[in-house]
Amino acid sequence: MPTSANHKPLQAHYDVVLIGGGIMSATLGTMLHELNPDLKIVIFERLGRFARESSAAWNNAGTGHSAFCELNYTPQQEDGSIDISKAESIAEQFEISKQFWSYLLSKKYIENPKDFINSCPHMSLVFGKGDAEFLRKRHEKMIQSHLFKGMEFTIDHDKLREWIPLIMSKRKDKEVLAATKMDLGTDVNFGTLTRKLGRFLAEDSNVDVYLYHDVKDIDPRENGKWWLKVKDRLHQNSSELTADFVFIGAGGYALPLLDSSDIPESEGYGGFPVSGQWLVTHNPELVAKHQTKVYTQATVDAPPMSVPHLDLRIIDGEKALLFGPFAGFSTKFLKEGSYLDLPESVNLKNIRSLFGAWWHNLPLTQYLVRQVAMTKDQRMQHLREFVKDAKEEDWHLKVAGQRVQIIKKNEEEGGKLEFGTEVVVNENGTIASLLGASPGASTAVWAMLQVLEKCFPDQVKGEWNEKLLEMVPTYGQKLADNPDLTEQIREYTKEKLELHY
Repeated sequence: MPTSANHKPLQAHYDVVLIGGGIMSATLGTMLHELNPDLKIVIFERLGRFARESSAAWNNAGTGHSAFCELNYTPQQEDGSIDISKAESIAEQFEISKQFWSYLLSKKYIENPKDFINSCPHMSLVFGKGDAEFLRKRHEKMIQSHLFKGMEFTIDHDKLREWIPLIMSKRKDKEVLAATKMDLGTDVNFGTLTRKLGRFLAEDSNVDVYLYHDVKDIDPRENGKWWLKVKDRLHQNSSELTADFVFIGAGGYALPLLDSSDIPESEGYGGFPVSGQWLVTHNPELVAKHQTKVYTQATVDAPPMSVPHLDLRIIDGEKALLFGPFAGFSTKFLKEGSYLDLPESVNLKNIRSLFGAWWHNLPLTQYLVRQVAMTKDQRMQHLREFVKDAKEEDWHLKVAGQRVQIIKKNEEEGGKLEFGTEVVVNENGTIASLLGASPGASTAVWAMLQVLEKCFPDQVKGEWNEKLLEMVPTYGQKLADNPDLTEQIREYTKEKLELHY
């Protein structure tokens, strides 16, 4: 992939500037190039390779988030009922991603789907009578939706030993456990997928790709265009250019760049950085006994992103297990960022939001302090709640990616911590930014469709519509309302992505 050392000089003006070499920018760049190959598009990535931050394989859990196993997407209401509306929405969003990836394979823009996506059952597991009853009610409600057709539920130990032998080893017969299982689940290597897209853009399209280039400032021009200052990190020199449209997909760095744009929509936003760690094993004997992803309930005061799970991972053809995440804290907004990121992000426009969110989330702060102070032995004790006879020598600690949780202005609390993915767009639709974390990468295609709809509405409804339907055949339709279409599209993506379930 080209760098500034062997690439043509920067142009003075681009139709589209994409900031960041992660899954979001790579997806949007590919979409825009397909919709209009004549667009002058440039991507700037501050590191020497695509997908070095949040999209990197070990910097996320690799769960193709479909709401099959994530219990926080199906909250229990005060009347005891289970709300599955968010789960249905996320399940549909991942189906959109699978369709787009299938299209790319059909066009031979990318190859070998097993490099980045593999079938892996998704399970929810709970302990104790109360949570078992919740899971039973959740299953009962979810199978009423054809999006979750085939979901199994059991409290039977023999069945559980078939599904999760590693977790069931040395369990007492009187212990109450309950689980659901969806064979349609996937493990996704977003790093490999992103680099496949990046390679296509750099080598087989007219998109300009600049690695080791850092966008330092974005300012509006009176004519509606954007002025950008870009630093070449290899040669330590800076360039200036203008653009009609800017997308900020720079992970944690999206927040300060969005703030530099001075758009009213950015006011009040703050960021709370949270890092993570996994316990990982490559022991083939252990891996052979756990061929699934198993999520459980978050502990009290823990953020949703800290839901404990024991997962099969398939990275570069090698299988491993990870357990976590264990939360950490750093003032960096990126794994390879600066410790000044958080303090430098504080300003008069967001200080009330930041203080309000901190004040109303003191238990979260205490939780993070406890997590940061944990020893490996203490982390192993948490793992042994899943794997009774886990041995310390089989597991090593691996640092995951850096996430910046959104803090939004809130009239009642001053600021509110949000655990989701959000697209921020200015009034004219000439600049957009993606903020937040989970479900993140899994719903990248859906999120970038939102950017297209908000920033290029006339083209989406007009000359781009036919191509969008080719890329995403169910575009504009709601799968939750159409069982036949859901089954048809799942068969299509199953074949294209070489999934086995």
